[in-house]
Amino acid sequence: MATTVGNESNFNDLVTNLIYLERDAIAAYEETAKRLSDQALSQQIAEFRDDHLQHLDVLNEMAREAGADAPAEGDMKQMLTTGKIAMADLMGDAAILKAMKTNEDDTVQAYERAARHEGAVPKSKAFFEKAFADETRHREWMERMAQTL
Repeated sequence: MATTVGNESNFNDLVTNLIYLERDAIAAYEETAKRLSDQALSQQIAEFRDDHLQHLDVLNEMAREAGADAPAEGDMKQMLTTGKIAMADLMGDAAILKAMKTNEDDTVQAYERAARHEGAVPKSKAFFEKAFADETRHREWMERMAQTL
């Protein structure tokens, strides 16, 4: 499912939607960590989840500074991000990582767009670029691991 996050015309809406996206991602990471049979993979997933928690902290601060809404929970997309993990669990660790890779496709795309958002000031742009690099690294790892399993 392709995301539209990053296409917002209003910066505050962008920040709010990124918070939703991060909350959904964190839920998917927690679901993934519970379902992977390989402990080493689960450990790496937990470390990636920590990146998302850090992103969420920065976004919440950004929301406070900008006066944007900072949702305390994910949105309806969370059922999709966690649901595909549950379905993939039927087929094993490689399928779970492939499902997570598709979730990361959305976060990569969202942060790539956010870094180019016309409302982004240098501080927010620098964060969006860092988050984009983190998400790209997560996605590449998932793709690589799924191919080797």
